Amino acid sequence: MLRVLIADDHEIVRRGVRDVVANQPGWEVCGEASEGSAILALAQEQQPNVVVLDVSMPGLNGMAVTRQIRQLLPATEVLLFTMHDDDETVAGGLAAGARGYLLKTEGEAQLVAAIGALAVHRPYFSPVIAEMLLDATVHERTRSRLETFTLRELEVAQLIAEGCSSKQIARKLGISIKTVESHRAAAMRKAGVRRAAEFVRFAIKHNLIRA
Repeated sequence: MLRVLIADDHEIVRRGVRDVVANQPGWEVCGEASEGSAILALAQEQQPNVVVLDVSMPGLNGMAVTRQIRQLLPATEVLLFTMHDDDETVAGGLAAGARGYLLKTEGEAQLVAAIGALAVHRPYFSPVIAEMLLDATVHERTRSRLETFTLRELEVAQLIAEGCSSKQIARKLGISIKTVESHRAAAMRKAGVRRAAEFVRFAIKHNLIRA
């Protein structure tokens, strides 16, 4: 039996989640709470598989409750079920240990899918939240990659963009042609491209050099 605990300070929301859970074979609601601190005691008593939890709760907020549940009951997953879709709240919820984040604007099918995924310890996010997390991950990876370029590599890239040959670059920078080629190859490898022209486009796009 999949046991679900519901925590929300709005009775209409709890009733809606309760009805969704009751309609799923093999699922049951093992408890409900409308206040943050009450859910902790209830969770320890009932040992649910999944806690469906609002972020904004009287007493302890959803972030604090999530953190406590994950510390006390590591086998219990938390689904944050909320209207909050801002970066700070999403990041805070995930940092607290929630592996599910569902907006209340989603339909019944998404709620069922979210609870079902968490019951087998798979993460689940509303599409808009998943896209936000993906964008943040891509941005962070790109930022980390950009920070690996050396000043000399960027100098070489700038001169390539200005149409200089390896021989001209070597003369301008006071280094050997072999060293120029080495810097160019290293920069292209970091950018994930194979041709100098592609690297110049990459560098301009990310404001590493002047167009």
